Amino acid sequence: MAKLALVLLLFSGMVMQLVHSTIEDPKEVDEWFQKLQHVKEKVSQLHFYYHDILSGKNPSAVKVAEASITKKSPTLFGLVNIFDDPLTEGPEPTSKLVGRAQGLYGSAGQQEVGLLQAMNLVFTTGKFNGSSLTFLGRNSALQPLRELPIIGGTGVFRLARGFAIVKTHWLNSTTGDAIVEYHVVAIHY
Repeated sequence: MAKLALVLLLFSGMVMQLVHSTIEDPKEVDEWFQKLQHVKEKVSQLHFYYHDILSGKNPSAVKVAEASITKKSPTLFGLVNIFDDPLTEGPEPTSKLVGRAQGLYGSAGQQEVGLLQAMNLVFTTGKFNGSSLTFLGRNSALQPLRELPIIGGTGVFRLARGFAIVKTHWLNSTTGDAIVEYHVVAIHY
């Protein structure tokens, strides 16, 4: 448990350093907040692919913890992985990189596969460069379609809310490697 706490602490510190808001000065943030009541909400729709690779020489997701019963569980209950997955325009691994998905997921279901997933989608190109969306929720990974809630964001996505409809594009059931399609609707200012 101490190892997991240390990993989570280190992870949160890394994410805070990697995600930079477009406004850093507290005075500028206060000015932004004062103008907020006069600003109309925006809706942004995004589409990209998330590459979760557990195999090979350079995996983008790794196991950081497991319970004593995980290997006996049909749902891998108690397994925790941490990830830094590429986000691309298309499903091919060579497709243009648009950002990174950084976070963790743990197998939280004993009766069916249900992941508790916490992640930041950090955008590195285009009009959302330097901004991020934060997700926290249940990912029923074996369902054809699932919905993940947006609970916040940074930069362009400050005070964001919304959701993603998620669909597995490709899955290697032997290695656990997956390419997942994301359709995101983000409401922000």
